[in-house]
Amino acid sequence: MKKFSIEPVFRHGFLMFVVVFTLVPIFFTLMTSLKLFRDIISGSLAFTPTLVNYERLFDPSQSNFLRLTFNSLVVAAGTMVIVLVIASLAAYSLSRFRWRPLWSGLLLGMILFIHMLPPVTFLGPFYLIARSLNIYDTVLAVIMGHIVLNLPTATWILLDFFADVPKELEEAAMVDGANRFQSLTQVLLPMIQPGIAAAGALAFIFSWRDFLFSLSLTSTPRGMTIPVGISSFVQEYSIRYGEMAAGAFFAMIPALLMVAFAQRYIIKGLTLGALKG
Repeated sequence: MKKFSIEPVFRHGFLMFVVVFTLVPIFFTLMTSLKLFRDIISGSLAFTPTLVNYERLFDPSQSNFLRLTFNSLVVAAGTMVIVLVIASLAAYSLSRFRWRPLWSGLLLGMILFIHMLPPVTFLGPFYLIARSLNIYDTVLAVIMGHIVLNLPTATWILLDFFADVPKELEEAAMVDGANRFQSLTQVLLPMIQPGIAAAGALAFIFSWRDFLFSLSLTSTPRGMTIPVGISSFVQEYSIRYGEMAAGAFFAMIPALLMVAFAQRYIIKGLTLGALKG
């Protein structure tokens, strides 16, 4: 007779609690976005679903949400691309070139120190830089701030992946006539695609959800992103709860798609690596 164990019950029960605890706010946001204002105020659980909040949200005459969505996509995608390029070169240099231990340690320590600093530390300098370069209230100013926030994380992630690739593969490519840049782009980068996908997904998500830099480096919809736009629904004499909920729920979709894409890409890369090995 198989002995009963309470450990699996406790483990699965805890996991179910975490799932429910995570999904309840999302479900509440979705339900709120499908309610009329009177149903939201009354707190009624019985209501007729409506898409009027989404219609108002995407109506250019009532909201700037379409422009904010475009800005958010530009900022997140631009940050992801620039961060991946710089982080790839930095991680490659640190893992392949013969740095003195003192200099490499100082550089890695500086990257870690920047990552540990609270983001508000950079607001003052970036505000002055944006003003002096005449890029205040543009997506370029927001991208500039997001690069500094995401670059340390991406560099550390890619550094580990570069370190796991044997140097003999790069040396063999150079023996066959490839230069260092070709060996990087044609040999090493394809082998660390899971790391690139993970670092890119994190950079995109962190940039997509950032509120602080977009609030501080912009003042009009010309450069604002979705998080700041959602906060603008809190007005002087009223709060547009329905549009806020609709905007918040819509803002989840690109991040979820990026996570789904990165997860599938990472699994595919690891599977190919295992088969080749």
